[in-house]
Amino acid sequence: MALARENVDLTIIARTPETLQAAAAEIRAVTGARVTAVVGDITTLAGREAVLSVCPKPDILVNNADGELPGDFRNWSREDWLRGIDRMMLTPIDMMRLTVDGMMAREFGRIVNIVSRSVKIAQAELGMSNAARSGLVGFVAGLARQTIAHNVTINNVLPGIVASDGQRQHVEVLAQESGRSFDEIWAARAAQNPAGRYGRPEEIGAYITFLCSANAGFVTAQNLLIDGGQYPGTF
Repeated sequence: MALARENVDLTIIARTPETLQAAAAEIRAVTGARVTAVVGDITTLAGREAVLSVCPKPDILVNNADGELPGDFRNWSREDWLRGIDRMMLTPIDMMRLTVDGMMAREFGRIVNIVSRSVKIAQAELGMSNAARSGLVGFVAGLARQTIAHNVTINNVLPGIVASDGQRQHVEVLAQESGRSFDEIWAARAAQNPAGRYGRPEEIGAYITFLCSANAGFVTAQNLLIDGGQYPGTF
């Protein structure tokens, strides 16, 4: 929505036709932007080919990988690990592989990976996310320094607690496992944040939109927290 308000033509891909088309229709209605919706699974080669067949020369790439639900690593099989790594690390890397050379040739590109604060503050129940997303961040650190001279930036956004459907799903699992109520855990997480609240999805969108702008051309290879100040470190 934030990118659309800046007159960006959007191509969006997701697995569920109903919610995808509803999102596209809402963005069009609110902003008047051109939105092309592609039904597909971005973690598959067919999904990546489908979206790039519609938008073969993107100027902006925003990777937003669905995470895994909280759990205990003792219960995860090799197949579970491979699914998580493919979703949160290998797919974003492959999307960069498929787009970054064209961006460099055209002398403009902005890549933003929506990652997680868990790469700086590991959460015990999110072990798979801690590992896979850290791998993505490590990869970007090397690639981003090869592309900046061609006006292509690559950055990672690290959200903390955000009032999103994903956050609600996370808290629902914690409530089931702990026996505490959803409302109790939800309120406690907000109270623990220096801001005393959850972030708004619109705030994340606005931050990403700045990073995708021409004025952010000197920002690259960064892991940028947006968490209400909850990360306790100075650096």
